[in-house]
Amino acid sequence: MTTAVAAKPLHGSQLLLGTIALSLATFMNVLDSSIANVSIPAIAGDMGVSPAQGTWVITSFAVANAISVPLTGWLTQRFGQVRLFASSVLLFVIASWLCGLAPNIGMLIFFRVLQGLVAGPMIPLSQTLLLASYPAAKAGSAMAMWAVTVLVAPVVGPLLGGWITDNISWPWIFYINVPVGLVAAGITWSIYRKRDPGPRRVPLDYVGLGLLVLWVGALQIMIDKGKELDWFASGQIVTLAVVAVVGFLFFLAWELTEPHPIVDLRLFAQRNFLLGTLSLSMGYGLFFGNVVLMPLWLQQYMGYTATWAGMAMAPVGVLAILLSPWVGKNVSRIDPRRLATVAFLGFGLVLWMRSHFNVQTEFMGVLIPTVMQGAAMAFFFIPLQAIVFAGLAPGRMPAAAGLSNFVRITAGAFGTSIFTTAWENRAVMHHAHLAETVNRGNDAATATLSQLGAAGYSNEQALAVVNRLVDQQAYTMAATDLFYLSSLLFVMLIGMVWMTRPRQGGGAVEAGGAH
Repeated sequence: MTTAVAAKPLHGSQLLLGTIALSLATFMNVLDSSIANVSIPAIAGDMGVSPAQGTWVITSFAVANAISVPLTGWLTQRFGQVRLFASSVLLFVIASWLCGLAPNIGMLIFFRVLQGLVAGPMIPLSQTLLLASYPAAKAGSAMAMWAVTVLVAPVVGPLLGGWITDNISWPWIFYINVPVGLVAAGITWSIYRKRDPGPRRVPLDYVGLGLLVLWVGALQIMIDKGKELDWFASGQIVTLAVVAVVGFLFFLAWELTEPHPIVDLRLFAQRNFLLGTLSLSMGYGLFFGNVVLMPLWLQQYMGYTATWAGMAMAPVGVLAILLSPWVGKNVSRIDPRRLATVAFLGFGLVLWMRSHFNVQTEFMGVLIPTVMQGAAMAFFFIPLQAIVFAGLAPGRMPAAAGLSNFVRITAGAFGTSIFTTAWENRAVMHHAHLAETVNRGNDAATATLSQLGAAGYSNEQALAVVNRLVDQQAYTMAATDLFYLSSLLFVMLIGMVWMTRPRQGGGAVEAGGAH
């Protein structure tokens, strides 16, 4: 099978413009998965619904996106890479515009489902088109461009979303996609359209598609709503979990015996694809859980505004942008397993530093590990993607990119949900332990309460102030527990990276890059 991946590399201004267009499309897509998070209170208020109902704006996009990402391989065969990518971007623009115009929450959720469905192929195809644009020896540099956009966008999203919501109005978090998407689609089509082999008649695996929609939908809703519904204490969550597990088992059995599967699960038979995807996804889940936890802790318990919390997190992109090109250039010369080890050790060190945070930690204390994390991020994506794609034929690249991105995005959703739930549970435990010491026999507690009484506080008000202080300590201790655990898990993931096969002859990226 011939696909655009087998085409000749681009040169000069075409290469530059192609890289910018593909990166812009990826950036817009990843940004959209996190930009709405900080705007939920504003959207819910405007639409006259509760914030809990407002969170469906995030859930609906995540569910639809998770379903469509693994379909990339089949859709590429059916319509052709470039045609599919350009259509995805244009439909994404239309869906974004409709989201901004939505008159009520029901319509907004419907348009977000639409947006998530059409967004699926954009990220995997931007990856395979980029790899095809560069000569094999520079495949690492192509991945560097892609990695920077995927890693920086989730950090910029809440910053930009908060600023737009505060200073303009929430529909503009969707409207900004319109000009960006039109430019990206126009440039991509003008440069790449001649490289597309065009559509082919490929039988559609209806049963596989139905089972995929069923189990992925159930799993994503379970992940998103678990914390709100108190996990397995809720009948709804138990039902979703059963549907997800049973649906997945049927899906697995069907896809492995179907001659034209909708998702090529046989890719997991390759050791490097399996272990590379697992280490990338578990690492990404830990990274994403921490990216969500930090601003929550800073805003709720350290007195940071949304803008200051954003400023404390934003510098994470600086070293990532500076070091990624170097990693990309050298990934074909240095064993990618060594580079990935640097990333996991870096994340381990950063999270170990964060595990020493306390309620007195100043802005600079928060900032230093954040800046250092950028270096770990540069060494994270590129070598692991090199391992994932090593030895794959160009024809299997779109399916491999779709499948590995699906596992990574799902791991990110798990990370967010597990971290926020574990944070609250640990905080409740720490709060109970700390509250036990606040009694008449504790001199510090008695002195504090009498000082507050002297300052004019009633007994109830004084106890409320002390409770707030205990809360602040409990949630900070819970956050540092999770930072410490993440640090250990990152170091343990190094073992999995070294179970992958070393490259034979040339660089691992070249093996899976553009031929």
